[in-house]
Amino acid sequence: MTDSDNIHLLVVTGMSGAGKTSALHAMEDLGFETVDNLPASLLEAALRGGGPNRPLAVGMDVRTRNFNADALVAQLQDLRRQSTVVATLIYLESDDDVLMRRFTETRRPHPLASDLPVAGAITLERQLLSPVKSAADLVLDTSTLTPGDLKRHLEKTYGGDDDRPMHIHLVSFGYRNGVPRDADLVFDVRFLRNPHYVEDLRPQSGLDQAIGTYVSEDPSFESFVANLQALVEPLLPRYRDEGKSYLTIAIGCTGGRHRSVFVVQHLSTWLDSLGIEFDFRHRDLNVQPSKPD
Repeated sequence: MTDSDNIHLLVVTGMSGAGKTSALHAMEDLGFETVDNLPASLLEAALRGGGPNRPLAVGMDVRTRNFNADALVAQLQDLRRQSTVVATLIYLESDDDVLMRRFTETRRPHPLASDLPVAGAITLERQLLSPVKSAADLVLDTSTLTPGDLKRHLEKTYGGDDDRPMHIHLVSFGYRNGVPRDADLVFDVRFLRNPHYVEDLRPQSGLDQAIGTYVSEDPSFESFVANLQALVEPLLPRYRDEGKSYLTIAIGCTGGRHRSVFVVQHLSTWLDSLGIEFDFRHRDLNVQPSKPD
């Protein structure tokens, strides 16, 4: 039996407010049939109702009738024993404060908050979902991800055949706001000369030519970039050979406005010259610093 004859099932679960609805929308755009809040008792019927070459993504969480984390894990294990089913479990999570803010902003009630405050409901949900998280094939923290970022992650993981090239995602960030949780490789450029302390340069960003000139004139810049490229380039095919379809390289300075932004722009030009598929974002570029960069 070939892989094309298999039934592909993707179960999306995790914390309420962590982005499961956005994830299902992304999977629908990738050609999956999607069903949200599917009772576990109907899962096998939903699988058989589709057929080969019709992948199915289902949302199952504490909203689901008679939801039981241990039972869901056992059910997926049973399905994986069937030669015709390829089952994958994705778990989405976020920090407590991020989840609380999302519920506040949307004014939607937490599904477990009928007789609990939101903080208590989040704690209870983590406890209930612990077995599912431990069994997940992919745990994705969406605390710092936009819906677009989440969609991009899923597209790179589930959106094509196994022969597609590995995609590189570059991200600049400020250490004061934390290291990106999805980073595979992290490089600290705080040793480079800091434009923040030059009055005329402070209001500008690493996207401006004056910042690039200032940073690149640091005596350490040229050798650092050459060594970084020499380190990263031979690693890319090794990561790809290990089955990795998506690699995030994070470049950090203090505030994420000047040095890290310029270095990411510089690396973007280099990757483009190599013909490597990539994208980039500057996570903290629009964040107003609370202290000197």
